[in-house]
Amino acid sequence: MGLVLVIEGLIYGGFPSLAKRLAAEVLSMPENALRAVGLASIAVGVGLVWLARG
Repeated sequence: MGLVLVIEGLIYGGFPSLAKRLAAEVLSMPENALRAVGLASIAVGVGLVWLARG
């Protein structure tokens, strides 16, 4: 969770205009696409944690 906060902080703190563009892009995406991206993110995150612990 801490790493997520660091990455988000880097985006918002270092590239605020990019963060605004990404937020606007998310609002225009269909729910199914957001769901697919969210599920893929979960799978990648679980895989990374599994690799780090193993």
